[in-house]
Amino acid sequence: MDLTGIQIDVAAARHGQGLAQLFGTNGYGCYCRYWHFAGTAREWLARCAHEPEQNRAEMLSALNGRGPEMHGMVAENREGEVIGWLKLARADQLTKLYDQRLYKGLAALARHPDAIWAVGCVFVREDFRRQGVARALLKGAVGAAASWGARALEAFPRSDTDVADAALMMGPLKLFTDAGFEVVHDFRPYPILRLELQAGGATA
Repeated sequence: MDLTGIQIDVAAARHGQGLAQLFGTNGYGCYCRYWHFAGTAREWLARCAHEPEQNRAEMLSALNGRGPEMHGMVAENREGEVIGWLKLARADQLTKLYDQRLYKGLAALARHPDAIWAVGCVFVREDFRRQGVARALLKGAVGAAASWGARALEAFPRSDTDVADAALMMGPLKLFTDAGFEVVHDFRPYPILRLELQAGGATA
């Protein structure tokens, strides 16, 4: 794993065009707006297919305005290109995620929501995958979340491995278990993982 020249930073307005270019490579037109889209699944697919520029504009607006919808970590290569993104948001900013039928009402999530943050997605440009970029993004996210007052970080990866990369938008299970996350609800292939944090970026 050679990460020479890879820079991990908290997402900022200066990353806007780079992030737009990165999301443009996945062919979906989502621009990390899915968890914030209030319409139906059919309306979401229609927007991505026919109006991806709306998602792009909303993403840039949230980033430029420092909105909570675009909290996250960015990976840049030595040429300054954005090659990776990890969405890092407070649980109350991801109600669409937590309200999904798989997760709603689970005892494992029956905790006070204050200071709970979650990994909302992980995306690495195809030519930089399996080189440790996602691990570096997650390491940066753990430190950033703790510095922002998070007491725990939750993740919702897929645990099956025989799927296409596109199905791993929330990250693969091993990414999180290798970083010390523990399974708090094991339902294949959609477990829930949590990492308890201490102030300053240390794990509890």
